[in-house]
Amino acid sequence: MNIDAPWPTLDQAQARVLGIQTKLHRWATDSPQRQFSDLFNLVCDPAFLTVAWSRVRGNRGARSAGVDGITPRDLDSVAETILFLLRGDLKANRFTPLAVRERMIPKTNGKLRRLGIPTATDRIVQASLKLVLEPIFEADFKPCSYGFRPRRRAHDAIAEIHMFATQGYTWVLEGDITACFDEIDHTALTDRVRRRVGDKQVVGLVKAFLHAGILSEDGVTRDTKSGTPQGGILSPLLANIALSVLVRIPEFSYTHSGVFVHPPVKPWTV
Repeated sequence: MNIDAPWPTLDQAQARVLGIQTKLHRWATDSPQRQFSDLFNLVCDPAFLTVAWSRVRGNRGARSAGVDGITPRDLDSVAETILFLLRGDLKANRFTPLAVRERMIPKTNGKLRRLGIPTATDRIVQASLKLVLEPIFEADFKPCSYGFRPRRRAHDAIAEIHMFATQGYTWVLEGDITACFDEIDHTALTDRVRRRVGDKQVVGLVKAFLHAGILSEDGVTRDTKSGTPQGGILSPLLANIALSVLVRIPEFSYTHSGVFVHPPVKPWTV
């Protein structure tokens, strides 16, 4: 590909990405056991990288730098060149994610939450990977799941609780997983990814991000033997994939009116 050849405009890229995502979601919904191959070419696709860059640049974290000290805003004037070079590195298997930069954020209870901030270029690849994987795994996620999902938020879950309360339900169960993002088992997670993804390069890319390491605030680089850094664009999706087993438990729980039945899944949209 000639670096001087024009890449798609953002509007063109968004249209192409949406069309492919719609197909992926439909195929995944129609065939719950289907394993998808040839996905890596989509991760490298100029349209997917263009949309990925748009989302990284428009994110609230665009002013935050990774371990290389470069923020997404710093790439504005060279974005097209960066995307071209990034695509070349991906296709030539030269791409290797860097360690994330640790940042400790105070919580309201006095404890600290660990964030892991990837480099700007790593965020672009994560965003492109998410654009490819999300419509596939969204077909498997249950409608009762609201966290870190497209067009869903905690207020929707609260509204559903209110709705069931008017139908005679009297119990609400609340639970919390301690250090959820920090404790996810990499082997179990990648096994669940493989159930849907047969493309070894995509699985390898997921594993590369999981094992990229973390540069702590005291300047020491540590291996990441478990967890997916909270702060990465891909991490919420990976957490939902890992926790999807737990979300299935309420399906088999009985109430006074019988087995709880979820509403149908809505068609995929961006």
